[in-house]
Amino acid sequence: MMGTFASVLATKKIRTHTDRFRADVEGDIENVDGVLKITVIRVHYVLKLSHEEENDAHWAMENYIEKCPAAMSVTGCIRIEHSLEFDSE
Repeated sequence: MMGTFASVLATKKIRTHTDRFRADVEGDIENVDGVLKITVIRVHYVLKLSHEEENDAHWAMENYIEKCPAAMSVTGCIRIEHSLEFDSE
């Protein structure tokens, strides 16, 4: 997911080097009818950018998920929650 998001950000010329972009990921595993299943994956992105780049970053956030093979592979089985935090330059 992070790679796909970085690729979409790159189309807007937003840099995602390791010192500028990270993702904190966690998930929930629940007992569903006697079977342990991953039910939720939460991805919180932190991106360092200028104020002028924020609208493009929001656009990328709204559009990357349908381009992401990993997300599309589990959609419908695992709920994906994602959020974006800006860290000003």
